[in-house]
Amino acid sequence: MTQLRVGIIGCGNIFPMHAQSVKDREDAKIVAVCDLKEDRVNAKAAQHECAAYTDYNEMFKKENLDVIHICLPHHLHAPVAIEAAKQKIDILTEKPMSIKYEDAVEMVETAKANNVMLGVIFQNRYNPGSILIKEMLESGELGAIKSGKLSVTWDRSDAYYQNSDWKGTWEMEGGGVIIDQAIHTMDLMRWFVDSEINYVDATISNRAHETIEVEDAAEGVVAYKNGVVTAFHAINYYTYDAPVEIELHCEKGIAKMVADRADVKLNDGRAFVADNNPLETFHYDSGAKGYWGVSHVKQINNFYDALRDNTKPDISGEDALKTQKMIAAVYESGKKKERVNFKK
Repeated sequence: MTQLRVGIIGCGNIFPMHAQSVKDREDAKIVAVCDLKEDRVNAKAAQHECAAYTDYNEMFKKENLDVIHICLPHHLHAPVAIEAAKQKIDILTEKPMSIKYEDAVEMVETAKANNVMLGVIFQNRYNPGSILIKEMLESGELGAIKSGKLSVTWDRSDAYYQNSDWKGTWEMEGGGVIIDQAIHTMDLMRWFVDSEINYVDATISNRAHETIEVEDAAEGVVAYKNGVVTAFHAINYYTYDAPVEIELHCEKGIAKMVADRADVKLNDGRAFVADNNPLETFHYDSGAKGYWGVSHVKQINNFYDALRDNTKPDISGEDALKTQKMIAAVYESGKKKERVNFKK
């Protein structure tokens, strides 16, 4: 069987999730890894018995890659993806797509023009609770959504930012609690509502950090063209990473999600629960965080299955672009202190 030649760019914290997921597939093989930090990339290359590079353009030229995984600081996602697409390499990138909406649009357009696949990681859509709520919305059992709210209260200390050479900056991270921590939960809400956005009205501020440029607090409204109005609240100066929360008030019941667990109570008295299966595990290699679970590998497998079957991945560039548009609008509204309206 022919194996896809895979390169992974970025050997930081998220690297093990991608590397082990690829390693466990028979139809793909890691042939190269890339990182600016030589000690880090050399260690990963030795571990995975592949070539090491500090320049992704050199890697593209020499390795005849079929697929790349982008695990880089936010500001590098777009330029690397665009160049890979021009080289006819399929792309799977971590969130966010980019720090500017226009760059995300260019990613999608360049991938389409060069007939390559572009996937974006939003692995929380594969959590059991997310799946239950989405299925009950699509089946009509919950009826139409009337309103929704979400909360993300996590801990990212000044020390966390001081240990990074790119986080906490507008130029490289592109934002703070919204684009880095809350984006997954914001994506889930948009995915559940499944409508074009009407307007975004948000406030952003830095209330508890001494050393960063970006926001550590954000709240506001995302209103959709189907009439649904959702509220969001996000901070990253709490004392621990509290479980994220989503609630949907629907015509036929209420759906609540706390972390990965969903509880759905219908008006007719029926109740449904979905939570992680403790027997469903995946070994992501040393360095991976235990709470990351199995959703990363599920999305990565979906991406490779789509390549194999010549179908569209669950979370394509076009789909992720909708979330990127929403995130960009939160920042535009917060910076300008005015509502961002979208054309009819």
